[in-house]
Amino acid sequence: MDNPKKHRLIEIEWPVFGECEPPAHPSVAEFESRIAATRAAMERLGLTHLVVYGDREHFANLAWLTGFDPRFEEAVLIIGRQDDPLLVVGNECEGYLPVSPLYAAGKLRSERFQSFSLLNQPRGDSRLLREIFAGEGIERGARVGCIGWKYFADSEHPNATHAIDLPAYLVDTLRDLAGGENVTNATHILMHPDTGLRTFCSPAEIAYFEYTNVLASEGMKRMLFGLREGLADHELARLAGYNGTPLGCHMTLATGDLPGLSGPVGVAIRRGTPLATNICYWGSNICRAGWVASLPSDLPSEARDYVGSFAGPYFEVMAEWFDLLRIGTPGARLARLIAEKLPFEKFGIFLNAGHLIHLDEWLSSPIYPDSDVPIHSGMAMQVDVIPSSPIYSSTRMEDGVVIADESLRRTLRERYPDCFARCQKRRDFMTNVLGIPLPEEILPLSNIPAIVPPFLLSPNTILAMES
Repeated sequence: MDNPKKHRLIEIEWPVFGECEPPAHPSVAEFESRIAATRAAMERLGLTHLVVYGDREHFANLAWLTGFDPRFEEAVLIIGRQDDPLLVVGNECEGYLPVSPLYAAGKLRSERFQSFSLLNQPRGDSRLLREIFAGEGIERGARVGCIGWKYFADSEHPNATHAIDLPAYLVDTLRDLAGGENVTNATHILMHPDTGLRTFCSPAEIAYFEYTNVLASEGMKRMLFGLREGLADHELARLAGYNGTPLGCHMTLATGDLPGLSGPVGVAIRRGTPLATNICYWGSNICRAGWVASLPSDLPSEARDYVGSFAGPYFEVMAEWFDLLRIGTPGARLARLIAEKLPFEKFGIFLNAGHLIHLDEWLSSPIYPDSDVPIHSGMAMQVDVIPSSPIYSSTRMEDGVVIADESLRRTLRERYPDCFARCQKRRDFMTNVLGIPLPEEILPLSNIPAIVPPFLLSPNTILAMES
């Protein structure tokens, strides 16, 4: 749609939506339902087994299925058609197994495989991997799906179905036992943006993601209001107030001439330079970017029209983006909006115009050229549209939202009424103060929802749409 309204700058006191306590972990029954849904997907594909790999970075599929996330080591979950799944771990993770509600309830078997442990740790008290797999019925003729953290399109690999991102020693053993043609990539079962099981968030997941969005956004608010000329970037980062909640990716804090993915390096914050930073926990990634400035006159002369020529137009188009973020909208429409109204030559937007977030910072994305993947209820969406310019640097309103149909909203309201009430207050702020049209299915999770201060030394001056 064409939106005739333009951006404006307003002065406000930032709203207070309230802190929240970490919600209870999902129940054993919820984890059982995830295993059951995964087995149903196996059956549809004719698979006899799933082998789910995890390590410190690629933990999310394993954690979603079991509540267990590897610490220093690798781990593998083997799901057959009948018995309780088997979780295979290294030396140090054995003591961590009770973190899994399934394991604590006696509904998850475990075995130690010491080669998953770090180098030169004890190796003499576990079965060979081949024996473990064979003991689970993986033999000639078994059909094994492997779940790592990527699947591949035919355009990426000449044999995409059999291109598997698990370590070679695992895949080689599976192929030797079951036959090469019978071992395939099944990562899409959990991660495909249209059908992946993790793209349909439950109320328990939404409540946890709201908690981490609140943590991250309140930390970002402290950083923005604590920003001072001459402050060391390490001092600024401390204002995030990290409390030990697991990180989804490394914190970035790039200022001056530092590259965009840089973390704090000990430099002083200088007026008239750009700054971008993020705080990312499981299920949340809050990012803001702008200029260390109070007024346009603080910027380099060629960038002093930053608001009118760059940050403002970005805000206008993102308001349209939100209006399109409706159940049933194909991802291509959102991609096309950004490509047409924020042309690459000026705004430099290279990655997807939004993506799905989960325990991992990037799950997958329905938003790309020619995508026929529709927005559906249960998606946790990262408002991650990243403009970049050699003149204007960047701007950002990167927060998390959930798409929830009437049924999911009703269940969330019944089970997590405080979470739902905060989401409704954020909706009112975005609609009535910022002038951003929000479809009824959008639940904002961040406590700084779409708040964009272009001049970071004047954080109460923010962008909004004309009323």
